[in-house]
Amino acid sequence: MKEIINSPKAPAPIGPYSQAVKSGNTLYVSGQIPIDQSTGNLIESSIEEETEQVMKNLGYILEEAGLTFENVLKCSIFVSDMGNFSRINEVYSRYFTENPPARETVEVSGLPKGVNVEISCIATF
Repeated sequence: MKEIINSPKAPAPIGPYSQAVKSGNTLYVSGQIPIDQSTGNLIESSIEEETEQVMKNLGYILEEAGLTFENVLKCSIFVSDMGNFSRINEVYSRYFTENPPARETVEVSGLPKGVNVEISCIATF
């Protein structure tokens, strides 16, 4: 059994996928990019602001499911330039102040809409 989770505060999927899927005690959150749902605009001013918007979008979806960042077990970060690693970490670390989740960070040749960062996560209830 699976339950689809969608938050009106997070951007609508730009393809054939759900924002998140709950199965049993696990929530699988699709990769989020820096789109501000309230304006529909892509955030492109700096990697820090892009990462902040991505984390907000993840938070909206977690909240819709009744969870917080404390419930996150694992994150996957995809970046267009590994040179931004420390700047992304600076923002990311504010959301995981204690007992951070497992994670990987992978440099890729391209991301949807040409963004610089995309993050997905897996959380537990």
